[in-house]
Amino acid sequence: MEEGGLRASILVKDDAEESHSLLEECQQPELKSRSSNWKAPAIILGFECLESMAFNGIGTNLVVYIRSILHGGIASSASTVSLWYGTSYFVPILGAVIADTYWGNYKTILISLTMYLLGMVLITVGACIPSAPALCNLSSCSSSKGTQNVIFFLGLYLTAVGCGGVRSALLPFGADQFNNENSLDMQKRRNFFSLFYICVIIGVIISGTIVVWVQENVSWAIGYGLATMFIALAMVGFVVGTPTFQRREPSGSPVKRILQVIVASCKNMSLALPADSSLLYEATSKNTHNSESKLAHTDDFRFLDSAAVISDMRLDNGSCQSSWSICTVTQVEELKILIRLLPIWATGVFFSAAFSQLHTTFIQQGTVMNTKLGSVSIPPASLYSFEVVCVTLWVLLVNKVILPGTTWFTSGAELTQLQRIGIGRVLMFFAMALAAILEMKRLESVRHGELLSIVWQLPQYIVIAGAECFAFITQLEFFHGQAPDSMKSMLTAFALLTIALGNYLSSAMITVVARVTSAWHSPGWIPDDLNEGHLDYFYWCFAAISFVNLIVYIYFARKYKLKKYVIQC
Repeated sequence: MEEGGLRASILVKDDAEESHSLLEECQQPELKSRSSNWKAPAIILGFECLESMAFNGIGTNLVVYIRSILHGGIASSASTVSLWYGTSYFVPILGAVIADTYWGNYKTILISLTMYLLGMVLITVGACIPSAPALCNLSSCSSSKGTQNVIFFLGLYLTAVGCGGVRSALLPFGADQFNNENSLDMQKRRNFFSLFYICVIIGVIISGTIVVWVQENVSWAIGYGLATMFIALAMVGFVVGTPTFQRREPSGSPVKRILQVIVASCKNMSLALPADSSLLYEATSKNTHNSESKLAHTDDFRFLDSAAVISDMRLDNGSCQSSWSICTVTQVEELKILIRLLPIWATGVFFSAAFSQLHTTFIQQGTVMNTKLGSVSIPPASLYSFEVVCVTLWVLLVNKVILPGTTWFTSGAELTQLQRIGIGRVLMFFAMALAAILEMKRLESVRHGELLSIVWQLPQYIVIAGAECFAFITQLEFFHGQAPDSMKSMLTAFALLTIALGNYLSSAMITVVARVTSAWHSPGWIPDDLNEGHLDYFYWCFAAISFVNLIVYIYFARKYKLKKYVIQC
């Protein structure tokens, strides 16, 4: 138990940096560690730029390749792409646990890179195999098509697993290159996170323009070969840079800490909870490293507090040393944080399902529009690059105009992270509504024998970019800031998991809607020929889901309690 000293609860605001600096001031008044240089982080940033080019070189135009080369249907192509994107964002949660528990970040990245490169090579080989004509029914055509599909999809999912492993470990590995005990390095690390996202954007832009153009106008095999070259260069650079990297050994499983609280609380259910929370068990400062932050006790989910109850019998026989019999208040609060985050996280899944239309039905909608702008043909998939540019502009607008502007109306306080995520939910509703309205206008123009210009898609791309800026980026910051010190990597991956589950949900919805509506009224809402369907109805469904999701989010966001630290000076 803690005895003596001043206990003070500090409310963590947007990013927990305030509490960290206060901890540093109280616990480490003299920072004597040497500042790190930018050599290792620069290699990691270059790596991420190349990796982003490779991943998006595959993903950006994937729905077009499956539809036009592998002859998949409209609904099945969109469902396949959503499933693949979902896998690539699901693997990080497993990769984060493996990295924290067994391999460490460096080894996780290296093993994942090997799978990544092998998958990219197989995708390129599959694209080199001549595709069978869509109407070919000969046995030789079936054999060729089957071989191409097996090689291509095996490579596709090897790439998804490899990419997910890299994604789970690269960002925390980059943060490890900076010294947590040096105030200058803390500022460098904040800059690193910003530069990391910029590198992702650069990769998306290059792949969405140059690589997509090569795929559609030169050769799919050469286009995928370029993406393979990018990941090969990333791997060479990473291996060459190995001597410059700082590597941290695995620190133990965060899942184990959670299970210990659950087991201990079940064992101690018969014990009475003390009225004074200071009587609950907490590690003494002599048994804890000074840099480890302790979380303040909260009154919700009181049934978990039994895990930290100290009985006289335990004190007599020394069983307090067993983490499966009694846990610290900090461990209990870590589990409480996860429970509080669950509703916020769940609304992120439905948000991601709507956002995944950017990679699927938005592109398919563009393929049945007039893609000519003067003498230039605009590949529908390249509008994804336009969306990424819009995200960059939204980031600048939010940081330089919107956030400072809100201080005029809120007595000097900026929008909180939860408020920003809520704005993203609102914008997603409007993006789906705009897509539905555009599809209604497009179908009307088709009935009059005209093709609507693809330029009319730009407003929905602009609005969904704003939703991404407010919701996705802020959600990563929020989860990282609210995460306990022992779970930073896991909760960052947990935030990415919303994207995976959202893509799975989107894939399931597309498949179910296509089958049900085609059985109900042929050819259904999402037929192979969109001019005969009603994609607008599908978008309106997502608009309704987004609206309900917003209401649920507002309810839980208003009740959410931010993390508190106990700081001893």
